[in-house]
Amino acid sequence: MEKIVIIPTYNEKENIVSILQYVFGMNKDFHVLVVDDSSPDGTAQLVKDLQAQYPQHLFIEERKGKLGLGTAYIHGFKWALEKGYQFICEMDADFSHNPDDLERLYNACKNEGADVAVGSRYVKDGKVANWPRNRVFLSKGASLYTRIITWMPVMDPTAGFVCYKREVLEAMNLDGISFVGYAFQIEMKFAAWKLHFKIKEVPITFIDRKLGQSKMNKSIVKEGILGVLKLRWQSIFKDYHSKIKNDFTETKVA
Repeated sequence: MEKIVIIPTYNEKENIVSILQYVFGMNKDFHVLVVDDSSPDGTAQLVKDLQAQYPQHLFIEERKGKLGLGTAYIHGFKWALEKGYQFICEMDADFSHNPDDLERLYNACKNEGADVAVGSRYVKDGKVANWPRNRVFLSKGASLYTRIITWMPVMDPTAGFVCYKREVLEAMNLDGISFVGYAFQIEMKFAAWKLHFKIKEVPITFIDRKLGQSKMNKSIVKEGILGVLKLRWQSIFKDYHSKIKNDFTETKVA
């Protein structure tokens, strides 16, 4: 029980079986936890049907209602910590993140000194495939905006393909992470950086989903824009460490 992948789902019936079979077919000993927000399309049942095939490796947590990406990951992080996993990864269900890259993220944390490994589109050799130009422009603009406002030295702060050492998540007050949309990804990296953990970016090729519906909407974009400003404000004028630091766990903060 060393490494696990958390996959949040909402209406991913077109992708969930294929992505799970791919991960397990790699034979890299990853366990998978699916956190499903009551998908009306039956995603959760498809996962439960597969559990008989992978009884010691596949798990599901079902939540009532569509509660948001961030809270799904927080739920998954707490579950994984309780079960004793040492390396906790997160990825999308729609193959925009290539499961083959999981081992590279894990290796960066296991053997290359990283505390947080980020699958990055915007470092050398990182790429984006099949995205329209306006979406690439929006994504790169969001990354640049985040770096300028927060000063965080991460080229792809909005990335959702990440591996954490358990010590990072233990050091955080996960209930202090406030964002629920894609700004959650920014805040998790910001919190890890503020707690002096080492973040390493691993180049990946991000491929736009082929099946299912994107969850991106105007409210998520708005949360990202305002959320970055809020993070910077809190880090300057408030004791952000006290908000995100788990007082019951020794951290790297001096």
